[in-house]
Amino acid sequence: MLFRLAALNSEYAACIDADRLEDWPAFFVAQCLYKITTADNHRLGYAAGVIYADSQAMLRDRVAALREANIYERHAYRHIIGMPRLVPDAGAAIVAETPFLVIRTHRDGRMDIFAAGRYLDRVAADGDGRLRFAERIVVCDSPRFDTLLAIPL
Repeated sequence: MLFRLAALNSEYAACIDADRLEDWPAFFVAQCLYKITTADNHRLGYAAGVIYADSQAMLRDRVAALREANIYERHAYRHIIGMPRLVPDAGAAIVAETPFLVIRTHRDGRMDIFAAGRYLDRVAADGDGRLRFAERIVVCDSPRFDTLLAIPL
C-alpha cells in the first residue's frame, strides 16, 4: 500500500507541476474534501481553510476560474514530496500523512520556497482499484500565505 500511496502522490504532483490542472480533480472521488489551512488552525480544529472545496465539481470550478477569471502572475511549482506514513489504527480506511515542499519559479527565473507542510489524506479505491483522495487536508507550516496561492498545492 505504501508504494501505491507514493505513486499517487507522485502523479498528483506531476499533474500540478506540468500545469495539467484540468486533470487535477480526477485525483479525487466525487464527494471529497480538499482544504488548505495552517498548522495552527488545524491544531485548533477550525473547519474553514484558505481554500475549501467539498466536491470534485468544486475543484473543476476552481480550475475553470484559474484559467478564465483570475488574474495572477504566471509561475510554476515544483513539488518535493516525502514518503507517506500510514496512520496506524485507521480501521479499514487508508489514512496517511505525507510531508511536502513546494518551490515556486517566477517568469523572471527567481525561485523561492512557496509552501512547506504535510498532506493529511484519507484515500479510497474506486471500482477499478485506482486510489483517489476522499480527503486531502493541506496543512502548511507557516501561518502566512502569499497572495499568489492560486494553483493547488
